[in-house]
Amino acid sequence: MARRRIRDVHAVSTSWPGPLRARSLTRPDFGEVAEASLDGVYRYLLYLTRDASLAEDLTGETFERALRLWHRFDPKRGSVRTWLCQVARTVALDHFRSERRRARREEAYALGVSETQEAEFVEGLSPALERALGRLSAGEREVIALRVVLELDGPATARALGISSTACSTRLSRALQKLEEALSDDVAA
Repeated sequence: MARRRIRDVHAVSTSWPGPLRARSLTRPDFGEVAEASLDGVYRYLLYLTRDASLAEDLTGETFERALRLWHRFDPKRGSVRTWLCQVARTVALDHFRSERRRARREEAYALGVSETQEAEFVEGLSPALERALGRLSAGEREVIALRVVLELDGPATARALGISSTACSTRLSRALQKLEEALSDDVAA
């Protein structure tokens, strides 16, 4: 059996962060991305949770998870904003699942679940609009948060929600229609 000599073999550390790790020229710096996206991710999570302190906690968890997963971000597949919204959505869904399990455990032990005070969606909204938004489902509020508040385009919103563009458009249309009906009912009352 013949042996081959291997010349010029260089070992490079593949763990991140590390001084030897080569950075892609198309990938932005995570610190800059985090700073630019912090408020938008917080507002998105506030829409999902309707609780300001929970949204703050989940925002921190989102960026902690995003930092750990930063090596997986592919700029060719979508924008950083869309990717961060996907991470935030996953963090929020994980939290909601955990809360449901906790509530079931508490019910099993006959403990009462305390209600948390709901936060405003966005400061400065009229009480009528706040009530109308409160009547929407979580999915409807989520699509409005992504499309209207964060101003993501249709395909980016669909990717963040994990649904087709058509389903996203339909969900947004129905949510806006329900919002309009709730506002007109509130004005008529």
